[in-house]
Amino acid sequence: MHEANGAGTRELIAFLVGSQEFCVDVMGVREIRVWTQATPVAHAPAFMYGVINLRGAVLPIIDLAVRLGLSPTTPTSRHAVLVVEIGSQMVGLLVEGVSEILTINQDAIQSAPDIVSHMAKSFVQGILPLDGRMLSLLSFDAILPSEGMQIAA
Repeated sequence: MHEANGAGTRELIAFLVGSQEFCVDVMGVREIRVWTQATPVAHAPAFMYGVINLRGAVLPIIDLAVRLGLSPTTPTSRHAVLVVEIGSQMVGLLVEGVSEILTINQDAIQSAPDIVSHMAKSFVQGILPLDGRMLSLLSFDAILPSEGMQIAA
C-alpha cells in the first residue's frame, strides 16, 4: 500500500552510491538488472554513462553518482542498474548494488535539514533514519532534468 500522506506504509528500494545509502519508491522501479557494458554516446551530458539494448529498446544509463555530484562510477560485476520510469522516459540508474527492500511508515520520513543546499534538496525528498543509518529518499523527477528527457530519442 502506498499513501502520499498520513500514516500509510510505503515500500522503498535501498541501494548504495559510493559510500552513501539512498532509496527510491518501489512503484517507480520497473526492474533491477545486473551491470552490462554500455555504449558511450557522443556529446551526452556528463551524468549519462551510455546506452544499453533492453529487449530491443535503447535505454539510457545515468551514472547516479555523477548526477548527485559524487565521483564517477567505474562499474564492475557487483554494480546494478535500476530501470525506472521518469515521466514518460525509461532510464537505467547505475548504482553500486541494491541492498534491501524496505516497508516503512510514511511518518518515518523526515524533511532534509534546512542547511542542505537547494540543489541537494531538489534531489532528496526526505531522510529516513533506520537502525543507526541515514538513507536519503531520492526524487525521480530531479534525477533527469527536463532538457535531458530527449537523451535517448
